[in-house]
Parts: sequence; structure tokens; C-alpha cells
Amino acid sequence: MRGHRLRRLRLSCLVLLAVLLASTAGTATARPAPGDAAQPPVLQRDGRWLVDQHGRIVLLHGVNLVWKHEPYVPPDSPEGFTSADADWLAEHGFNGARIGTLWAGVTPDAPGVADENYLDRWDRIVDLLAERRIWLQFDFHQDQWHETYGGGGVPGWAVHRPLPFSLLPPVTAPFPFGYWTPELSTVYDRFWAGKDDLLAGWAAAWRVVAQRWRDQPYSMGYDLLNEPWAGLEWGDCLITGCAGTYSRELQPAFEQALAAVREADPDGLVWFEPQQFAGGQQVPTFFTPVEGEDQLGYSWHNYCPEVFLESQGLPGSDVSKCAEFSDERNRAALEQGERMHAAGLMSEFGATDDIEALAIDTAVADRHFTSWMHWAYKQWNDPTTADQAQGLFHDDADLGSGKPEKLRTLVRTYPQATAGTPLELTFDPGTGDFHYRYQPREAAAPTEIFVSPLHYPGGYDVTVAGGSTTGTAVGNRILVESDGTEPVTVTITGRG
Repeated sequence: MRGHRLRRLRLSCLVLLAVLLASTAGTATARPAPGDAAQPPVLQRDGRWLVDQHGRIVLLHGVNLVWKHEPYVPPDSPEGFTSADADWLAEHGFNGARIGTLWAGVTPDAPGVADENYLDRWDRIVDLLAERRIWLQFDFHQDQWHETYGGGGVPGWAVHRPLPFSLLPPVTAPFPFGYWTPELSTVYDRFWAGKDDLLAGWAAAWRVVAQRWRDQPYSMGYDLLNEPWAGLEWGDCLITGCAGTYSRELQPAFEQALAAVREADPDGLVWFEPQQFAGGQQVPTFFTPVEGEDQLGYSWHNYCPEVFLESQGLPGSDVSKCAEFSDERNRAALEQGERMHAAGLMSEFGATDDIEALAIDTAVADRHFTSWMHWAYKQWNDPTTADQAQGLFHDDADLGSGKPEKLRTLVRTYPQATAGTPLELTFDPGTGDFHYRYQPREAAAPTEIFVSPLHYPGGYDVTVAGGSTTGTAVGNRILVESDGTEPVTVTITGRG
């Protein structure tokens, strides 16, 4: 623990120095931001937006880091996650990470009893990312509950096989079809109902996580439960969105976990996820505001059914139909965020090597100014997936084995932090042409735009209307300041 505190103190000092240097780089007048710029930086909600300690609107292009096998944390090795991985992410413009701090690892032996060794092992990765200014979302990832059912995510003590199913061996099926078995759906219904004190144990684990990382620089809060399964009413969820599931089960459970987080961290973002089918079907969602709470996030997934059909080798799939699907899911997410008073994050999409599908989702996200986390950084022998073509590399142990067309689609020129409000954003992964327009507002640091290292082999030209570049371009990033109150337009094109 002494070493942990020393690392945290060192990192906080480095971050504070970086904040002070960045604050002197621009001439804009500071406005009150959701956080104090003198404190370690965290993301906070301001309306629909995620805002940094300087008052800038942040867009995230990130990746999922979820090691689903025991010990539920990537090893310190080339096939896992090392400082070279953190460097690679920063160099390629990935400024966010959804990290799988699994319930199974946090309190593996008893409710509320932390495994400090597990938390320390994640601390190594957390510190590597934060030192490179990569925003961190802590995720209780689960798929099909537990290894008993061919899934994983919850600790062994949370497995209580209900009667009459426990009289026979458990029935398992490949992901995601295992969800639909009567026993597993009953297990989820018992969880939502608080049977066997499982809700209390889950909330207690979140208290542990919040206690450990409440002061973590570059935190963006806590994603309470990955793709919650509704239980036996799943058929209604597939067709209507199952409004009753939200009011009776999801909302009360998430508010219970939120209250546990708030006992340790009164200000960090807390993210709610909709029932699982909302990620792959055009169904409504029904979260409502939480009284007295203004730091909520809506963590949602975007998996076009046509891509799933293609991954299963089924004939007749048409990925071009995903453009309409993705646009509708982005609009629905914005509406849900507005209703529940939450910022939004597309915390999963992709899980495929289909370049057309990835190009559609990223272009639609640009149009809606949607922050995203691609699934996934590396394949990591994922046991619960419908498509093995997920990672960014052909070989998890070789960062030189990146998939060229996939990277050219996902590594994009984009505004990472804007001293203003986004108005228009486009990027062409074929040519590298970038166009961005925003309305300036007061902030304590200039607009920061990441310039892709993959799209401009002959260099690039930057044109700014209504403002100018400032400072020195460092780490593939340029800084832009406005001339006044009129919109600023930034255009970047390749040479040759």
C-alpha cells in the first residue's frame, strides 16, 4: 500500500504540472468547470457532453481492455498489456479505455472483501494509461453470468443454482445463446430481486472500486454492469424494449449501486447500461433521472444485426443496412441521455473486421459527436463472443501486426478536446480529409486536435477560419485558438 500511495502521489504531481503548463498555453479566459483544474483531471457531465478540468468538451476514441479469463487482468507481457501498449494507444490517438475490473476479481471470496492484489495488478495498467492522458472507465464486465454457464464476470460465491435446475447439470450454450436458457434467465431474475443478497454484494464491490480509484487522475467513472440481461421476460425486451424491466429491476438496482459508489466517491461519473437487446435491436430504453444526481452517464452498445448474421456465416446479410441502424441507435441514445440527464458513450461497437461496418459506425458517430470505445483492443482469446475477428492486431503479442485497413478506419483525425461546442465534424479515412466547425466558449486551454499518423505520408496542411493554431504540435496533436466569438472552422488535408 505504501508503494501504491507513492505512485499515486508521483502521478498526481506530474498531472498537476501538466495542467499548469497547459493552462498557460492559451489566452482564453477560464470558466467554472465541473472539476477544479488544480486537482487531478477527471471527466464530468455538462449537459450531453463530457467535459475536462479545463472546461473543454471531450470526444473519446477508445478501446475495451477486458481480460475475461482468470485472473481477470491482462498480464505484464507482450500478449497482455505493457508500457509499449500504452504508448501505442497514445501515439494512435486512442484517448479512452474501458477496463474490465471484474466483480469476480474485486471481491472473489466474500461480499465486500477486496482482493488488494487484484486491484494492485490493475493499478499497474491504470497508471500506465493515466500517465499518457488516456481517460479510464471502470467496468464490471459480465457475459452469461459465470463460467458455470459458459460465461464469466461474477465471483463463484455469487452462483446459486435455483431449483429445479440444480437437480441436473447446468445447460450451457455458445454466447450469446446461453442467455436464453430458462435457468440462466432465472438466475438474473433472482439477482434483480435481491435474492441471496447478491445485489448487496454487487453494490459492496462497487464501493470497493470507488474507494480505490476515487482520486484516480483521468478517471471517467464507473460502468455498473455490462449488457444486463433482463431474465425470463427477454422476449418482451426483444420486441417492445420491456419498460417494466427498467422500472422494476434495472433502475432500482443501478440506483442501489450508485448509492454505494457515492459513499466513497461523491462526484465521479456513474454509468447505466440498458438491457442487452438494446445494443442490437431498434427498441426503446426507459431509464429515468435520479433525484439529486447530475453526474450520470448512459453507456450503450451498437451492434448491427447484419454484422452478427455475417459473422455467423448466414446468407443474405447486407452490411450497408447498418447505416440506418447506426444512425437510429445514436439518435435513440441521445434522447435517452436527455431524458435521464446523462452524458452518453458508445462503450462498445465493432467486434468485427468488416471495414464497411466500421466505417459506417465511425462516420455516424462523427455526425452525432458520439464518443466511443471499440471492441476490442486485442482478441485475448475472448470466450464469449460471436466473432473472433475483434482485435486490432493479427498477433496480440506483436504491435507490428496491426490490421492496416482496420487501423486506417479507426485511427482518425478528430478533436479530442474543444474549447467550444461542436457544430460539424467529418473525416474521410480514404483521403484523410478532415473538417471541423465549433462555436467557441470560455475554457482554460485551447482546442486540441489529434492528427492521424496513418493518413498523411507526405505531410498535411491546416487551415483555420475564425482562429489560428498556437504552440507546438506535439504527439500528433495541434492546438487551435479562436479569434473571438464567431464559429471556428478547422480543415486538414494531405499533401500530394
